[in-house]
Amino acid sequence: MYNVKVLHYDAFSPYPNKGNPARVVLDAAHLSESDMQSIAHKVGFNETVFVVPSDVADLRLKFFTPGHEINLCGHATMASLYALKTTDVLGEVSSINIETNVGVLPIQFSFNNDNQLMIKMKQDQPKFIEFNGDRGKLAHAIGLTLDEIEEDLPIVYGCTGAWTLLVPIKSIDSFNKMKPINSLFPEFLTQLPKASIHPFSLQTFDLHSLMHARHFSSPFSGTVEDSETGTASGVMGAYYLKYIDPHMDSIQFVVEQGQEIGRDGKVNVVVYRLDSDRMDVFISGTAVFVGEVDLWK
Repeated sequence: MYNVKVLHYDAFSPYPNKGNPARVVLDAAHLSESDMQSIAHKVGFNETVFVVPSDVADLRLKFFTPGHEINLCGHATMASLYALKTTDVLGEVSSINIETNVGVLPIQFSFNNDNQLMIKMKQDQPKFIEFNGDRGKLAHAIGLTLDEIEEDLPIVYGCTGAWTLLVPIKSIDSFNKMKPINSLFPEFLTQLPKASIHPFSLQTFDLHSLMHARHFSSPFSGTVEDSETGTASGVMGAYYLKYIDPHMDSIQFVVEQGQEIGRDGKVNVVVYRLDSDRMDVFISGTAVFVGEVDLWK
């Protein structure tokens, strides 16, 4: 029998019950992967992150949905590192390296003009695959008609740590209409059946944001929607440089997400083009402590 303290942080917002909720287990060295999966399923959040020792970095993060382990999660990274920094586990350091399933990634800590702790994380090199599935089935599965999808931009699978289908939408008005039928996703995600779906638009509610988005989970994950998504926001920055303005060498912007489900949040994205095939992708944001629960097994 063991007792596990599971913390609740909301990432990509300084306000409780906004942004994207994550469960955090700060001392998980004694837990097996089976234990981690069981805990993630029991708490039911989109992602639960476990902090364990690393032989190649300052620490290792392992990420689990209620249904399976994933390689990288932006908002759970923000939540766990915010927790480690604000509880003085990391002391006064301004940067660390974390081990993940996509490799060792650098993390930087700073404070913004409002004295909020900001965490900046590098993501994996972006990868894209052309979508060859049925566009009509895709539109139906997210509650839209085919003519609401933008024809002048490509639908592609993108990844900076977790695969998602990037779907350009013409109007921000379409986002309130979206009602995902997640169980249908594998029917048309024939190349990557376990990918999530990330509709986005260049129309926004906030004039300071460049993109608006929603994020619908793979049915294999056991969840329906993420309110803010760090990895998908990062890969949208790479998408912008690859497909929207390929002449730009870098871009910095804000992604807004969560407004339709009452969990407004913002993800800061920075992307640098290194050469014709490679880009460095970074996201940053803050978090806030919400509460904790003890689990027994």
